[in-house]
Amino acid sequence: MTENFEELLNQTQETNVGDTVNAEVVKIEDTQLVVALPDGKQGAVPVRELTREKDADINDLAKIGDKIELVVVKAVVGNAAEEGYHFILSKLKLEQRKVWAELEGKVGETIETTVTSAVKGGLTVDVDGVRGFIPASMIEDRFVSDFSGYKGKTFNARIEEVDPTNNRLVLNRRVLVEAEKAAAKEEAFSRIHEGDIVEGTVARLTDFGAFVNLGGIDGLVHVSETAHHRVSKPGDVLAVGEIIKVKVLSINEETGRVSLSYKATQPGPWSDLEEKAAVGSVLDGVVKRLTTFGAFVEVFPGVEGLVHISQISHNRINTPQEALTVGQEVQVKVLELDTDAKRIGLSIKALEEAPVVEAPEEVVVEEETYEMPEQEAYTNTIEGLENFKFKD
Repeated sequence: MTENFEELLNQTQETNVGDTVNAEVVKIEDTQLVVALPDGKQGAVPVRELTREKDADINDLAKIGDKIELVVVKAVVGNAAEEGYHFILSKLKLEQRKVWAELEGKVGETIETTVTSAVKGGLTVDVDGVRGFIPASMIEDRFVSDFSGYKGKTFNARIEEVDPTNNRLVLNRRVLVEAEKAAAKEEAFSRIHEGDIVEGTVARLTDFGAFVNLGGIDGLVHVSETAHHRVSKPGDVLAVGEIIKVKVLSINEETGRVSLSYKATQPGPWSDLEEKAAVGSVLDGVVKRLTTFGAFVEVFPGVEGLVHISQISHNRINTPQEALTVGQEVQVKVLELDTDAKRIGLSIKALEEAPVVEAPEEVVVEEETYEMPEQEAYTNTIEGLENFKFKD
């Protein structure tokens, strides 16, 4: 009898805003459910209070006779009350209430969030139906000017503040980003060593070099290490997002700096020169430097050969500047090649026709005759020398 009396008492207890009730679905309309409350009154549950799905069919959410746990969110007055609806109830807000209760005991813990929108000053996120906020200063460990790209993304964040009364939930993602990077950095330094050839992704390009992500740390490829030939900027050789192999030149764990070389993993300009610049071949080149003894001509990127002053012109010149200028395009012939010594000898005049030299006028010289002495005279002369004696 006691249990029956308590059930009867609960059924006749007056319903108030904020109460949690078990209501029975008595009618399904296009945009709401009509439910019977324990005290005999009726309430309405709009579809927006049943699910967060925008295009949900209300007939898929409930059936007549279903019992649903709801929270009373509003008393109805006016025309709606005259139709028999005394309260507006919500399933979602009841779920939110439970989430708030769980969050209160989790300050400092990490939870999963989904970004719903980017607003001035930060990001609004969804945590199991509860609206949270991540301030701009707590999103990344670096400055971000545009947050629009975060919309729809799911990531973890640490709970900083929970205030159910004011619906205030503040989260922090930056501390997790910093911790992840620190762990990845430590792992990366234990994995790579000087001299290693490793794979990385070009993350950023600057005027002085390219930063390559090695998985936990970024290394710098200085502009001088991007190619064997001279380049004005790294972007002439590399592109952001490109996956490349680099050689580790040096590591400094204290400063976190890693020096890399891209050109060290690429074939050198002299590696296949025996095929491209065989002795006797003709090449196009550009005059790069002029010295007192000749001109250095670049025939391939990073490969310069010497045109000795004697090989510049058929005409006699005192300095290379008399015939050539820096930046001038010329054709040269390969005279000699030594790939080990990285030396190549070139000639410009070998490709030019030698000027015709006029022969000098013929000079007629009268021949002189010489008569041999008669045999007898020749013999007497020899005998006379043999009989000649110097005085003591």
